[in-house]
Amino acid sequence: MMNKSTEGSKLSILCYGRFFDDTPGGIQTHTLHLMRSLQDEVNFVHAVTSRNSQGSALRAARRIPVIRTASWNVDGTLALSPGLAAQTCRLHGKRKFDLVHLHFPDPMSHLASMMLPSRIPRVISWHADIVRQKTMRLFYAPFLKHALQRAAAIVVATPSHVSSSPVLASLSSDDRIKIVPYGFDHSQFSEPAPETEVIAAKYPGRRIFAAGRHVSYKGFDVLIKAVAKMPSDVNLLLGGNGPLTDHLRELAHGLGVGRRVHFLGFIPDQLLPAHYQACHVFCLPSVTSAEAFGIVQVEAMASGKPVVSTRLNNGVDFVNEHGKTGLTVQPGDPVALAAALLDLLNDGAKARMMGAAGQVKAANEYSAGKMADKMLKIYRSAAGSKVG
Repeated sequence: MMNKSTEGSKLSILCYGRFFDDTPGGIQTHTLHLMRSLQDEVNFVHAVTSRNSQGSALRAARRIPVIRTASWNVDGTLALSPGLAAQTCRLHGKRKFDLVHLHFPDPMSHLASMMLPSRIPRVISWHADIVRQKTMRLFYAPFLKHALQRAAAIVVATPSHVSSSPVLASLSSDDRIKIVPYGFDHSQFSEPAPETEVIAAKYPGRRIFAAGRHVSYKGFDVLIKAVAKMPSDVNLLLGGNGPLTDHLRELAHGLGVGRRVHFLGFIPDQLLPAHYQACHVFCLPSVTSAEAFGIVQVEAMASGKPVVSTRLNNGVDFVNEHGKTGLTVQPGDPVALAAALLDLLNDGAKARMMGAAGQVKAANEYSAGKMADKMLKIYRSAAGSKVG
């Protein structure tokens, strides 16, 4: 039987998220888009790990309480936060939740959520497998198996998330698997941004744009090596920051392209559309399946730009269709990456055609409204289920 909140009033959901850096990555951006889209139908409380209690990215979730817990950042991808379990207990003591929404991979949040009664249904958004932390993966495996067995729903952004995952492949026929593509408001990217001409004038020539946290799996070192193989009028605008920023700067200078690789740091949301629109090609050079989707490439597509990405045999390939919305190459190959980027930089008509195709795909398949409708249905179904 549904409780009162699922019958008539708003659902109350405890959502765990990873915000252990000042600037959000793809999972964090998606979580914010989801909560914004549903805040009129759902009372979210967002429990996060954060090294900075004043993280500006968190303030974007208007009317959504954000509970921060101090954490330690491990290798740029994993947050350790022993205090999150205690925070979870305090939250449960103050209010009752209809369900819990977990975003995997995030072992710390999942383990903390185990402090809540098992009768509260869990919805899991599966963004990627644990790839690099082999010791953590072995330790966490039985807990992960238990979580998947008891989840009311397991949400993935593309069918490739299931087929490419050693963990989820065995669940491919499970009706708890739900396909919900990431969605967001496209208008900010499709409408002309006034700062575009300023950026184009500041960085003359042909421009490649890339953005993300500066961690190893993003492959920005491969992209810089690719730029070193291109003509001198090609500039790379690299947004974001992270533990490898200094190393990437040194690499660019060592390869003699320090003046053509421009480190932009954190780019505020209101300036992102102008950077996409000012570039000729967007690049997602990730080298491992830790990159399972790449929201940034959807933003580039919404901006009408072609994408060059890597063949990771997962959601990244599903989003950027080779020969239609852009080009794909083998990961870790700077020669192939340079050739694909130059192919589009040298052929404006081809780049525009692919950019237009990507814009249509982004509008049709990755809208905030469609995502919100599907997730609300999943939430209501899960909140009405009984967990034994």
